[in-house]
This record gives sequence, structure tokens and C-alpha cells, in this order.
Amino acid sequence: MACLSAGLTPVGVQAQDVLPEIAVSAPADAATGDGLQRGPVNITDTTFQSTTGVTGREIQRSSASSLADLISGLPGVSSSTFAPGASRPNIRGLDDYRVRVQENGIGTQDASDFSQDHQVPVDPLAADKVEVIRGPATLRYGSQAIGGVVSATNNRIPEALVPNGFSARFKGGASSVDNGLDGATSIDASGGNFAIHADAYARRAGDYRIPGGVQANTRLQSEGQAVGGSYIFDGGYIGTAIQHITSLYHIPGNADSLAKTRIDLEQTKWTSKGEWRAPSDAIAAVRFTLGASDYKHDEIGIGATTGIDGVQNTIKNRELEARFELDHAALATPLGALTGTWGAQVGHRELGTTGILGGLLAPTKTDTGAIFGFEQIQFTETLKLQAAGRIENHLVKGLAPSLPANFLPPPDTFSEEPGRRTFAPKSVSVGVLKNLPWDMVATLTAQRVQRAPAAPELYSRGSDGASGTFVIGNPNLKIETAQTAEIGLKRAKGTFRFETSLYYTRYQDFIFKQVTGNFCTDTFATCGAAGPLIQVVYGQRDAIFRGAEFAAQLDVTTLGDGIFGVDGQYDIVRATFTDATNVPRIAPMRLGGGVWWRSAEWYARVGLLHAFAQNDIALNETPTDGYNLLKAEVSYTHIFNQSDNGPREITIGLAGDNLLNENIRNHISFKKAEVLQPGLGVRLFTNVRF
Repeated sequence: MACLSAGLTPVGVQAQDVLPEIAVSAPADAATGDGLQRGPVNITDTTFQSTTGVTGREIQRSSASSLADLISGLPGVSSSTFAPGASRPNIRGLDDYRVRVQENGIGTQDASDFSQDHQVPVDPLAADKVEVIRGPATLRYGSQAIGGVVSATNNRIPEALVPNGFSARFKGGASSVDNGLDGATSIDASGGNFAIHADAYARRAGDYRIPGGVQANTRLQSEGQAVGGSYIFDGGYIGTAIQHITSLYHIPGNADSLAKTRIDLEQTKWTSKGEWRAPSDAIAAVRFTLGASDYKHDEIGIGATTGIDGVQNTIKNRELEARFELDHAALATPLGALTGTWGAQVGHRELGTTGILGGLLAPTKTDTGAIFGFEQIQFTETLKLQAAGRIENHLVKGLAPSLPANFLPPPDTFSEEPGRRTFAPKSVSVGVLKNLPWDMVATLTAQRVQRAPAAPELYSRGSDGASGTFVIGNPNLKIETAQTAEIGLKRAKGTFRFETSLYYTRYQDFIFKQVTGNFCTDTFATCGAAGPLIQVVYGQRDAIFRGAEFAAQLDVTTLGDGIFGVDGQYDIVRATFTDATNVPRIAPMRLGGGVWWRSAEWYARVGLLHAFAQNDIALNETPTDGYNLLKAEVSYTHIFNQSDNGPREITIGLAGDNLLNENIRNHISFKKAEVLQPGLGVRLFTNVRF
């Protein structure tokens, strides 16, 4: 992947899609962010951050109800697929506290990193673009993004006035595999120096079909609304928005289906951001981003002991995040022009559980503060050197459990005492970019990134039915350190475009859940030789991750009034501890490709992604068979003549997923043995812009 430049992507200039789902994609529409097929593939050589992603058309054609499922076809990216609507992204074998999910630069401020059954409260229906940021660029966001960042963007806080003063959009779809319906609408308007935005979306889906039947307890319904506005002035803007989401989704699996387990989620979130460009000769731009939210979800089902259908557990998360950045003007040095960005970030999080099964995590508080910087020196027109650094301070408070050495009773109850841990992670990266003949760019990066343990890793001490585990935290965990070397080669122009990378990461004190060999029910007193829950304890070991990713597109020939082309992709990650045993839940190797044809109005593609069998398994894991995922799509876009009223553009399409109706089990899912992924399905979608 391209390494980090000294600055960050300028506001108003989005990093383009590199290879969206390895299918061809046209440039995003400047006004709406829709990736509608109007021109040639645009694989952009962006130096400010290394990204791959999907835009409007790819989002629209997908029946995915989570960001993770939406991007899971990108090289190096998988998803946990725990339940429809509840799926976390997995990047290069890393997930949860190592992958940050954010919207418009602010973290999602939820509980999805706490347990696999928790939803990310950002629906693809509300996103104009979803990008995956890897490598040194993640230092902008913090040590909890050590594996990467999944970033959704939309226009809830307008950054510019609306052309012609008004625009509106409607998108909707229907899917056969789950009898699903979804729709979203948004309005943007401006007058004088003010711009406003409003949007709403909703989706409903029943239990989805699998080969030979139906996957029980997979229903989902969710909806959200948002309103925002900005003051636009010469050289910048300042704006704010408020959004609200509710979701009720069911958890599949044998026991959860019998208990009718479901989660009722609600979040209200306020965000604000602004930028002032070129305020002085020495400062090129200043910008800020703020966000605060109140999140809660109830875990509902039939109690194992009471037999009553009701709330069994409640998880609350209140969070605040703020970031300030300054771009300094270019400085002349004997070696070349020096440009850069410096910034600061602070955060506060209160997370805890209550209820019948609420013993997993007593209330915790986490306070963070950080400063970071990015610098680039341009030696020649073809050679750049880049450096980035970040220093953080973490204060994590909670109740630290004290248990017997063998993690078994007696005593039946463990003792706790107030825990207070402070950490100071320090991260640095250096990279070189070299332009080569044939419009190629070679990159070489080295980085040393540290991550502080999260509150649940330190202070958990109870049952987590979602993962089938009884989790015990380790209040003595140390900082986790990752040292990475990566080499990449990229061509973003011409009829043949490609990107490839090789990486090697050595982790010191890699934090993971270690199986003790004990079993439990819902309380520590029940831990012993039998029980439905596997007892796990957070521990640390050194580990090595290495892998490769490749993606390419080729315009083969003109055909009729369009272009015929082919594409391909490959990714692999191998993760072991230093004693050569395997790290658990690592995604399998994948190889895929497709053929496509595109004109000014039509787009069609057929693609096959093969996931190989995963036999490199850890203790208490089982192998997972490979599968073939066949997809196809055809869509038509019509642009109307400009008029004061009526639509400006309409797209209608049909997309098929898992057309071979294969039995697909996701190796990294905690419920792969009980839950199959959706079978053959067809989605009808439309998008109208006014």
C-alpha cells in the first residue's frame, strides 16, 4: 500500500477508491459521492493516506446490513458475520480493539469492540463512501487502530454550498434471500452562506434462507435519522449534526434461537467539525472534529433459570472524542520542500454492563490524550521521504478481579479492588515513495506502533454468551507493540492498473484470549469441568503476522459503445505465535476475479471469489471448508436533460449473490459451526437524484 504523506487528505478532496471489491468503479460523483458508472476506472495515486473502499454503486447493490459485510470482499478484509446487522471488520487478521470504525472522522462510540454480537451503529444506507485505511495513516486516529480504520463518510455536516441550491436523493432495494426491504432519502439545500442536510433510512428483513432451509433467528429491523448544517465562508466551514439510530436484531445459533435472543439498540450522537484554510503565511489550514454519544442496548431473551422472556443484560457506553489538526505551510530546506500536519486528540469513555447477566464488566472509565505529527520532504520530483509519530496517555479505571491461580472455585466468589492503570504508547513510522517508469510508484515503510490494553481486556470477569465464553480480564497486561515492514508497488493509470503489497509484522506482548481448559455457566461459582461456556483469560504472547495482497484491473478492448475488461484479486495472512502454534480465527487465503463491460449507461459484471479451506488452526479450533462465492450484476443509468424540476439521474439494477447456493461457513465467526451464511439471493435496487 502507498505509505503516508506528511499531510492528511485535504478537506473537500476525498481519497479515491483504489480497487472497490475488485470490480471496476467509476469516479464518485462530486456532489453526492455516488459511484455511478460514467467514465473510466479511476485508481488514484493518493499519497496522503493508503485506502481501498467502495462508493455509491457498490454500496447500493449490496444487501449487506453492516459496514463489515459491505467491505468483506476487499483484499485483506473479512468480517465476523456474527449476525445480520452485527458484524465487525477484520483487517489482516486483526479485529475488535485493533480495528477502529468511524463515521466522518469520529469513532462509532458503541460497544461493538466489546463483544462479537454487538452492532456497529452505522448503516451502509447512510454512507456515501466506506474506506479502509491501513498502515502509517492510522496514527492519526490512535493505538486502537493498530490494525486499520474503517471510515464511513456522508454529507451530514456539509462542507460546501449545494450546486443550484438544492439536491435530493432516494435509494431503495429489495432482496429475495430474506424478503428484505430497505430505503433511504436525503435532502441538501443551501442559501447565502448556510447549507443544511437531512436524511432518514430504514431496513426490514426476515430470517434469511440457506441451502436446504432457513437460518433461524436472523431477523432484523433498524432505522435512523439525522439533521445537520454548516456555515460556509471564504476558505472554510463550520458545522454540526445530530443523529439517532434504533435497531432490533436477532442472534442466530442453536441456544440463541431457542431462547429467542435479540438485541434492542439505541444511540443518539452529536458531531461537529470545521476547517479554515490558509489563515496565515505560516499555517496552511486548521481543522477540528468533535463527537459525543449516548449508547445503550438491551439483550433480550428467555432466561435459562427463570424461563421468562425479558431483558437479561444491558450495556451502556457514553463517549466523547475531540481532535484538532494544523497543516503548516511548505518550508524550504537544503534537502527539499518540507510539509506536514500536527494535531492533538482527547477522549473519554464510560463502559459497563448491568442486569441478570451483567457481571461481565463493572463500570469502567477510560481517558485518553495524544499528540501526533506527519512530515514529508520532497527530495526530487520522483522521491519523497515521510515520517509520522504519535504519543498517547491512557488512564483506565475499573474493578480489577482477583481469582485463584487455577481460575476455579473455591471460593465461589472472587474478590475485586479498584484498578487504575496508566499507559503511554509511543508510535513512529518512516516511509519512502519512489516514482518509477510506466507510471508506477514503489513504497517502502517501516513502523513501530504500540497499543494500550482496553478496559474489557483488563477488567472483564463474567459470561459472554455471544462468544460462548466466560471471560476473565488480566489487570496486569502490558502495552502491545507491533513492528511492521511493508513493500508495495502500484500503478494507477493506463489500461492496466494494479496494486500489490507484502508485509511482515512482529508483535511483542500480543494480547489474546487464552483457553484455560475450564468450563462455566453464568457465574464463577459454576466454573469447573462442565458447562456451555469455555473459560478464557486474557494473556500475552509474542506473535508474527505476514501476508500479501494483490488487486488488478485490465481494460481489454472496446466492445460496442463500451469497454470490456477483466479484474483479479488475491490475499493471504499467516499468523503464528513465536512457538509456531497458530493464532486463532485467521481468515483463509482467497483468490478471485471477474469480467465486466461498461458503457456510459450500462454496467455488467460476473465475478467469482474462492476462499480456500482453513486448516491452520489454533487450540480448540476446527478446520473450515473452502467455498466459491459467485456474484453477478447488471445496472442501467440514465441522465436526464437539465431541468428545474424532476430527476437528474436514475439508476436501476439487479445483483445476484452466492449464485451457486453454496454452504458458506466463515472461519473467523464464533458461530461458524451453527450458522451458515445466506444462500442464493437476488437484489433489485434503484437510485434517483433530483
